[in-house]
Amino acid sequence: MVQDSNNDSKTKRKRKRSKEKKSTEKVITNEEQKQKQQQQQQQGNGSNPSGKKKKSQEFCPFGNYRNYYGYRISNDMDEDPRLKVLKKEWFQDKDCLDIGCNSGVMTIHIAKKFGCSSILGVDIDSSLIEVARWRLRNFVRTHSSTKTDEKKTGADGETKIGSEETKDLFQVVTFQKENFVQTRNLDENRYDTILCLSVTKWVHLNWGDDGLITLFSKIWRLLNPGGIFVVEPQPWKSYEKNRRVSETTAMNYRNIVLRPEHFQNILLDKIGFRTVEDLTSSLSGASKGFDRQVLAFQK
Repeated sequence: MVQDSNNDSKTKRKRKRSKEKKSTEKVITNEEQKQKQQQQQQQGNGSNPSGKKKKSQEFCPFGNYRNYYGYRISNDMDEDPRLKVLKKEWFQDKDCLDIGCNSGVMTIHIAKKFGCSSILGVDIDSSLIEVARWRLRNFVRTHSSTKTDEKKTGADGETKIGSEETKDLFQVVTFQKENFVQTRNLDENRYDTILCLSVTKWVHLNWGDDGLITLFSKIWRLLNPGGIFVVEPQPWKSYEKNRRVSETTAMNYRNIVLRPEHFQNILLDKIGFRTVEDLTSSLSGASKGFDRQVLAFQK
């Protein structure tokens, strides 16, 4: 009987310790949950211990800015100033490629203004490609609804719908996610006109001089004989501003030998383009920081 009593006493003490332990663990768990919730609320409210608001910075190592055209085109502009220096004969009934198309604004406007047979916009950022596809759908829907009431009478007396001007842009404009420097998906394609507008710096910073030469060589190879390459290189001072967006860009910046002022000679003497035309003098109305040289090379 004494032994049974001792066993009962030990069992009660174990149960008591177990309850105390669970209670302690529960208190700790609750405390941790409270701290976690407070941290989440601070992050959600954008607060920090110092009470100062941190300015959020967009991380765009490839120049894949979400609001790029918001920076580029001011409110008093009806269209991108670069459209005014492009020649219709480079695009009308031509197969075209827009490298680094971002959200597709320029791509769509070129197709609409100049009447491309086809134009493919490629960008390294899949989310921007989705925005470009949405923008295309929205553009077609908006312009179709505005034109359906504008009826035209042809020479044969037949009534024609004005929305024909859109020429079903869905069949003309396409967007595709590609890293142009590295992809092999476009190797079999051929184009009459290729655009590379404000892209060379990002290729250069991320893949160095070798990447830049690959870019130029690939463009030359994809162009049909007599084809046009329109390029808008960023100046060297622009490289310095963005050299620290990643470790890769910082390293490549230090090793770059081929400066933007050398591009014209590289494209003519090393890549093999026959002629070059400087379109910059006709360019007017560009926003501050975007008044860049625009060159057109012929294969």
